[in-house]
Amino acid sequence: MNRNMYIQSGEWVIISRGKLRLKIRDRIFRNLRVRIIAIIMLAGLVPCLAALFGIVTYYESRAVELRTAEIQNQCTILCNQFSTYGYLSDTSSEVINANLSQLTDIYNGRVMVIDSQLTVVRDTYDLDEGKTDVSENVIRSMQGEAVSYYDKKNNYIEVSAPIPGPEGEGISGVMQASVSTDTIENTIAELYTQGGVIIGIAMILLALAGVFAADRVVRPLHRITGAIESVTEGYTDDVLHVETFTETRQMSEAFNKMLGRLKLLDESREEFVSNVSHELKTPMTSMKVLADSLLEQENVPVEMYQEFMGDIAKEIDRENQIITDLLSLVKMDKTGQNINIQSVNINELLEQILKRLKPIAEKKNVEMVMESFRPVTAEIDETKFSLAVSNLVENAIKYNMDNGWVHVSLNADHKFFYIKVEDSGIGIPEKDQDHIFERFYRVDKSHSREIGGTGLGLAIARNAVIVHRGSIKVHSIEGEGTTFTVRIPLTYVTV
Repeated sequence: MNRNMYIQSGEWVIISRGKLRLKIRDRIFRNLRVRIIAIIMLAGLVPCLAALFGIVTYYESRAVELRTAEIQNQCTILCNQFSTYGYLSDTSSEVINANLSQLTDIYNGRVMVIDSQLTVVRDTYDLDEGKTDVSENVIRSMQGEAVSYYDKKNNYIEVSAPIPGPEGEGISGVMQASVSTDTIENTIAELYTQGGVIIGIAMILLALAGVFAADRVVRPLHRITGAIESVTEGYTDDVLHVETFTETRQMSEAFNKMLGRLKLLDESREEFVSNVSHELKTPMTSMKVLADSLLEQENVPVEMYQEFMGDIAKEIDRENQIITDLLSLVKMDKTGQNINIQSVNINELLEQILKRLKPIAEKKNVEMVMESFRPVTAEIDETKFSLAVSNLVENAIKYNMDNGWVHVSLNADHKFFYIKVEDSGIGIPEKDQDHIFERFYRVDKSHSREIGGTGLGLAIARNAVIVHRGSIKVHSIEGEGTTFTVRIPLTYVTV
């Protein structure tokens, strides 16, 4: 299989994976649309059903109430006529019987008249005449109480009314009327049918509204998702503006901030790689020039040979220093880096650091003074902390004046300890002070290379301080000196 076949195969895999991602994304958004439509329909169905059942229940109770009141009024009228015509003792009255028949026909019901002995003297259905009725409602009506009862299961209303005695004295009997509620049930069934049709139409309208709402909700999310996926394939210069909703606007703003941060990091990475390449190439170029000069000459004097080899050795040391500093930065930048926290006497550690740097200061005739205001013990990574302080003090020495001074002070409160590194050096211009902690940044490149700086010392110091959850600040006046202030917690806090 040749190289072109490998490339085509690789492209096919990339295209297949891209199509697979699109299918998965489309399936996710399709499911989201379905859920949105279902939620909207359910949100509409519940109140519609509640309204329908509420209307039907209200109608039923109101219809039964009106029908009961109507039957009670009819019974009251007939009960008074019973007393007038003495119907309990003689049931042959044509007027009363006609009224009873009319009541039965109109309401599709049954009427029974019961005397004081609880004997049924008249039954419009001719079923129970001559029988004794000792039902609860009859007994209560005999005591002068009008009683009504609605039997929903068997669809009827029963009304029992007391019949007053002659001249309104006492109770002489009971009239009991049972009427059908089939008309009410038929109306309820019709309400359910029409309500179901209305709800069905409402569901169709809600489904259409759900489709529109789902599309309106998913479309901005689809755009945001597409923009996020494009980041995985390469940064785009397009700024995302999806302001359909407050949430999508906030998501767009967060995405744009993230994209800006990624671009900044990418530019920083490219600049860092460029700087590393340049810094590593410079010593190599110098060594190549020196080596070629020796090779091109015959019978090179020993003095020149030694001088050139000494220069090559210096360039090798410089290259080694750059690589060492780069490795230190990489270790500090690494996520989940190992940090060895121990309780350390800061006073003694600072004395050891200054003692180690004393030969460098003596070469430049720079006086180093340390001042401790109180004993300080803190939880730190001794190696990383020493690296930070060493870089600060070494810079103070290297960028100092001849016969200058470096003052290191240590103080603490109940929560933090503070280290100040002051010098009488050349100072830092105000325009450069915001950039001195950047990698490979130099205020004066020619002067920095003369004294052997790599441009990484302050970046290492800053990273080491941040690892300890601390902060570092600089104050400098050009030509007068520089002061670095480091603040680190006495107790290391794990985030």
